[in-house]
Amino acid sequence: MSTVVERFLRYIKINTGSAEEQEEVPSTKVQWELADLLVKEMKEIGISNVRLAENCYVYGTIPGNTSKELPALGFIAHMDTSNAVTGEGVKPRIIKNYDGKDILLHETPDITMAVKEFPELINHIGSDLIVTDGTTLLGADDKAGVAEIMAMAEYLLAHPEIEHGVICIGFTPDEEVGRGVDFFDVNGFGAEYAYTIDGGELGEIEYENFNAASAKLIIQGTSVHPGTAKNKMKNALLIGMEFQSMLPAAEDPSYTEKYEGFYHLCRMEGGVEHAVLNYIIRDHDLKKLEAKKSFVETAAAFINKKYGFGTCKAEITDTYYNMAEKIAPHMHLIANAKAVMERNGIVPRIIPIRGGTDGARLSYMGLPCPNLCTGGANFHGKYEYISIQSMEKIVEMLVDLACNYDVKLTMAQDKMK
Repeated sequence: MSTVVERFLRYIKINTGSAEEQEEVPSTKVQWELADLLVKEMKEIGISNVRLAENCYVYGTIPGNTSKELPALGFIAHMDTSNAVTGEGVKPRIIKNYDGKDILLHETPDITMAVKEFPELINHIGSDLIVTDGTTLLGADDKAGVAEIMAMAEYLLAHPEIEHGVICIGFTPDEEVGRGVDFFDVNGFGAEYAYTIDGGELGEIEYENFNAASAKLIIQGTSVHPGTAKNKMKNALLIGMEFQSMLPAAEDPSYTEKYEGFYHLCRMEGGVEHAVLNYIIRDHDLKKLEAKKSFVETAAAFINKKYGFGTCKAEITDTYYNMAEKIAPHMHLIANAKAVMERNGIVPRIIPIRGGTDGARLSYMGLPCPNLCTGGANFHGKYEYISIQSMEKIVEMLVDLACNYDVKLTMAQDKMK
């Protein structure tokens, strides 16, 4: 048997960064490499009905072995990693018995994960941490979830005396670019309920996420030699900066937390003649998201009034919605996760997702699917890390959840928040 850590270290060697600018799914061919490996390993440990579907979706089933009437329960994680920082050539290092001090990731140049900047590190004193070498991301988002689901499956298959219902396993591509379930086969997957294993620190349970939209600002300028540009030049880059200055400064991601929404300029490119600004817009409250979208349109209209019609074009597209509405009729999903954590000595923390997951979209596709922790932190960057003890604890939690699921368990929603 492979340990969850051995699996994780094996998976992060494969660069599965997705690419937002590509329209096809998967957006990068490298994702097939991990999918092929997972299919091979799933068959080796005895998972049934293993299949690699078109568009790089991996499915498998562990048949139920109990006479109890249990719903088919799904566990889902995504194979791709963020392209915010490269995932090529990941060189993980294990910090044994972490002492609570700053962690030097790379000596030249000096790249240090400082406790002052990442105070959550002190919660892991005494734990063994897997960190990067400061030049790449780690890939715990979401190869930790993949490894934990695989470790759970291997344990259950190695212990047939443990009773459980039907367990459905799914691994998706392109979650990081918002297309992770574009071609997910909900009916073929076979689960009545599911969990994505795609959260952060140990104990996190999430069933609320942002409503999300993207905004693409296309700005058409006029390029003229700067020596003769007076009253003629319209600098598309400067107009883009002017547009950005109209957005509420306090609603930038760096100033928001919890249920506060934001506008995030994630890419700007171009020149004097033509520029493109790409934004993501987020809010847990759908009405507030609509107001943010309207504000973008108003600001674009102002630019056109000032510089001439056609100067600024705003293309706004909804991406996903808050799954709370779809989870509300199925709060037993949250109650079960909370009860399982408590049985396994984990302190549950029910928090809103300041982002989205495959589970948000799946919930609107008829598969209620809240999100559970992986044990990782500082995703999408060189300071990413994960606790080995947290990963091992999450595997125990998933085994317990798969074997002791009670669809009748309910809990007042006001206790969930």
